[in-house]
Amino acid sequence: MTNSFSQLVGQQQAIELLTQAVRQNRVAPAYLFVGPDGVGRSLAARCFAEFFFCNYVETRLAASVQRRLRQGNHPDLLWVQPTYQYQGQRYTAAEAAEKKLKRKAPPLIRLEQIREITEFLSRPPLEAPKNVVVLEEAQTMAEPAANALLKTLEEPGQATLILIAPSPESVLPTLVSRCQRIPFYRLDTAALTQVLTHTGHLEILQQPTIVNIAAGSPGNAIACYEQLQTISPELLPALTTAPKSYRHALELGKKIDKELDTEAQLWLVDYLQHSYWQQWHQPGIIHQLEQARKSLLVYAQPRLVWECTFLALYQICNLQNN
Repeated sequence: MTNSFSQLVGQQQAIELLTQAVRQNRVAPAYLFVGPDGVGRSLAARCFAEFFFCNYVETRLAASVQRRLRQGNHPDLLWVQPTYQYQGQRYTAAEAAEKKLKRKAPPLIRLEQIREITEFLSRPPLEAPKNVVVLEEAQTMAEPAANALLKTLEEPGQATLILIAPSPESVLPTLVSRCQRIPFYRLDTAALTQVLTHTGHLEILQQPTIVNIAAGSPGNAIACYEQLQTISPELLPALTTAPKSYRHALELGKKIDKELDTEAQLWLVDYLQHSYWQQWHQPGIIHQLEQARKSLLVYAQPRLVWECTFLALYQICNLQNN
């Protein structure tokens, strides 16, 4: 059997805590994996389930368990992701992107998904000593869903739940108090390079803006690079230089609204903040773009948001030039 945690780079503390819990037969009823996006929290959850399940089977059967877990069809593992609601159906972010659905609001973990967890845990595990449930982006739970999950955490039965979130503060305190916290950290340059090389994304290291945005998160670096490829080669250079006129500013706002969905627009805010800062070192620009992010998050009309933003950027840059 291969080392379940061999792919997890730069998170030695988490690996040690989780492997010792299994070896000493002291697996907690619930864990909270906290740390930045893209540093290995989801991978660690998968590695933990693999290590935990394989620890209780004969060596000759371990390869079969690993294969089914990696294919996502082990009967004792339930993986829950935030979803979009569209025409009465739920779609994960990957499914929504594949179907090219227009996404105006961020995905959520919904009350009906918590009910599905309850139903899943109502039966005993079929092969493993415990069922394992993983909730990605646990901070996206609305209060009714979080309260429903709290009942499960109070009496998990033969189960271990893993909540994945950016920080303890992003999740209801009542949920946090029932979980053992496992911290995850940003990777240093050597570890980041190792992961990107292993995943075949070495070219990302030649993109300083993306590396800066990623800030030690290989997952974010890959997501940013892939997002960058979706923006037309004509649009990106126009966005990363100061608007040339009021009319140009309005045209840029119109193009963004037409070509990019809300999720891509929120990513663009980060990219433009880093790009403009490298060129201008002007705090006013960063502030304007941050205001754009806040407006987009409260579902303001995107075209109006970007038109106002680029008009303000034109004024700031024009004033500095003069």
